[in-house]
Amino acid sequence: MAGILNAIETSAQGLSIQRARMNTTARNIANAETTRTEEGGPYRRRRVMVEEEAVKGGFRNMIRRAGTHLARTNSRHLPVHSERIERNVELPTVGHEETIDSASSYKLVHDPSHPDADSEGYVKMPDIEIVTEMVDMMAATRAYEANTVAISAAKKMAEDALEI
Repeated sequence: MAGILNAIETSAQGLSIQRARMNTTARNIANAETTRTEEGGPYRRRRVMVEEEAVKGGFRNMIRRAGTHLARTNSRHLPVHSERIERNVELPTVGHEETIDSASSYKLVHDPSHPDADSEGYVKMPDIEIVTEMVDMMAATRAYEANTVAISAAKKMAEDALEI
């Protein structure tokens, strides 16, 4: 049962991250023409950075701890190791942080009537491509949907296991 709960926990973390990605993308779209911010200057594109906490012992150790022994019913099966294998595996967690995209810059638009225009009539506008933002939004939406399907499948497995 712990495996099913771990799957739900992992998918829940994924839901949280994808929601943050969608919110950040929506904020980028909403501010695509903002020329004045509290920080000064035009709005700069934001992104959600996802980081995983390191797992102690590495991947091989994690797989070994997650493994279960099979009963030897044939002499050609691999021998059973005498070491005790823990069944509860601590899953790595992920965190996310919204950061200003270091690669984002500004585009100059000639509009002498704009209140933020410089002496030559150019306005610094955010370099946000709506098409790129929409693609990011669609990717986050699909990943969100995939996590909800994974949670539903894990829930169904738990329900089916209780019926046995």
